[in-house]
Parts: sequence; structure tokens; C-alpha cells
Amino acid sequence: MQSSLTFLGIESSCDDSAAAVVRVEKHAEILSSVVEGQVNLHAAFGGVVPEIAARAHAERLDGCVERALAEAGLGFGDLDGIAVTAGPGLIGGVLSGVMLAKGLAAGTGLPMVGVNHLAGHALTPRLTDGLEFPYLMLLVSGGHCQFLIVEGPDQFRRIGGTIDDAPGEAFDKSAKLLGLAQPGGPVVEAEARLGDPGRFVFPRPLLDRPGCDMSFSGLKTALLRARDALVAAQGGLTVQDRRDLCAGFQAAVAAVLQEKTRRALAIYLAAAPDHPAFAVAGGVAANGTIRAALETVCDSHAVRFLAPPLRLCTDNAAMIAFAGIERFRLGHRDDATLSSRPRWPLDETAAAMIGSGKKGPKA
Repeated sequence: MQSSLTFLGIESSCDDSAAAVVRVEKHAEILSSVVEGQVNLHAAFGGVVPEIAARAHAERLDGCVERALAEAGLGFGDLDGIAVTAGPGLIGGVLSGVMLAKGLAAGTGLPMVGVNHLAGHALTPRLTDGLEFPYLMLLVSGGHCQFLIVEGPDQFRRIGGTIDDAPGEAFDKSAKLLGLAQPGGPVVEAEARLGDPGRFVFPRPLLDRPGCDMSFSGLKTALLRARDALVAAQGGLTVQDRRDLCAGFQAAVAAVLQEKTRRALAIYLAAAPDHPAFAVAGGVAANGTIRAALETVCDSHAVRFLAPPLRLCTDNAAMIAFAGIERFRLGHRDDATLSSRPRWPLDETAAAMIGSGKKGPKA
């Protein structure tokens, strides 16, 4: 097996077009990472429009690859393989990345590895810190929220997750309800810093039930009712009202994640891992209040806490390149028959949490 591997990564699962080059020898090194966002393209619509996102990916991805190679100072002849997000995600975006990777692999003769986007997030602590298996992971983003015991590069055991909205989706929808800009997560967090989290006490869903499953849909409804009550009573919202609503909403999300993390740690620690560690990844992991709440739980259990740098919490191609290298070392290879998958659960043995259909389980 090669001691050194250098991979190009391509990511296009939602609204970030990204390419990166990662080299793994004794340690992983990100040689370049290019991310082109699409916030301006979707701002007028209050959320990501799949057709617009897909077209933007098709227009931008090849440029991202060129920039990533240039910043790394490498050419295709210096690479050992290409890794690409093959799902889950918006199917038009995923297709854009997969078709580009297939074309590059055919033209260069490089091997190609399809990567589960969620595995990219789940393996990020190994990219940044060389974390040993097994570790407990909270994957918390705009589209996903689940607790995973990560036992290997392609071994993920889900022990809990959301039964409806993901936290990032709840943040985005709450921002929309309050007339704030998108994406909602950073905006709500900024408003919450100036608000009183005790003025509006929102529900903490599913804390009265055992287990690690979560629900965030009802929090949006509670926020809507609080907003409407204020509007009815005083004819509108003040700046401070918005800040206090954001602070109360964020506090409720953090409290739910904190308590569910406590329960997930109990399950994980029951197996007595040699080097217990808890990691959080995904866009919502960039939220400082949530990070602090999770770190407090880990400190109380004497468990190492890891959170990636903020630039690696959101979607990026460095995590895809690294996950591709991990899978490549296990012998995984893909060819022109690689499929783009809108749904692709990490733990395919677990029962579907949010339902299933022709496209397969959502989570």
C-alpha cells in the first residue's frame, strides 16, 4: 500500500461548489481548498433553489478544480486519485460533481472514489486531528442531525437522530419567520448574542422521552406563535424582540443537543473505548453557543471534545478528498457506473427515521 496518497476532492451536494487537494502521509495535509458559495443567487428566494444551484455547479466546478490544483502547485500527473460526493444531496448538484469526476477520471486515467457527503463530515476529525476509532460524532447541519459511533472509514452506527427537521433547517426557517437574511444560522446567532435567552422560554422537544432521538419542527411553531402574539399586542416587532426571540430559540436548540449528547455519551462509554472522544461537525457546529454547551457535557464526562475549524464545519471538498483516501485504502474503487444518490444513509442497517420512498430512506 502506498505510504503517501494525494487526492483531488470535488463537492457539490447543496449550494457550495468546492474542490480541494489533500495529501496523506503520516498525517493529513490540506494542500488547497476552494469553495464558491451561492448565497447571492438564492437570497431573493429565501432558501436554496435546486435548479439554480445545479446550474451554478455546472458553470463553476471546473474552475474550482483548476484553482485547487494551481494553489496546491500540482497537476493531474501528481495525483493518485479523485474523490467526489456521490450523495446525499440535491440531485442536480450531485450529478454535476459526479459527471465532472467521471470525465476527469476518464481523461487522466486516475482512479475515482464516490464518497458519502455525510462520511466526509463524520471523518473530518481524523483529517484535522488524526482521531482514533471509535469516537462519538454529532453530525449537525442544515439537512442532517444524528449521533454516530464511528468505528471505521465506512463503519457508522447511528444511535439517534432527528425525526423531522434538522437544526440548520430550523435556524433557516426561524430566520425567515423573523424577516432575517439567509442563511439563517449565522444571522440568528448574531442576533441572539444581543438578546435575552430567558425572555421567551421555548419547549425542549423529546426530553421527556428516553433515547437520543430529537425533534426541532415544533420549535419553529413555538417561535411563530410568540412572534404573532407580539405582533397582535403591539402591532409589530422591535429590534430587541427579534434579538430575544433568536436568543430563546437558540437556547432551546442548545439545551436539546446538550441533553441528547449526555445520553449518547452514556451509550458510547458503555463500550469502554480506549481513548474516548466526542466530535461535532456540520454547519451548525460553527455555532459558538452550541459548541460551548456540548463541550461542557464532555468535560463532565472526562471525554475529549473536538470541533473542526469553522471553515471545515460547512461544506468543503477537503473532507471529501480525505474520505476518498480512507475508502481507497480499504480497496474501494468506482467506475463510470457510479450513481448519484439524493439519499444515502451512513448506517444502512438502521431503520429509517424520517420515512422512505422510491429514493430510499432519508436518514
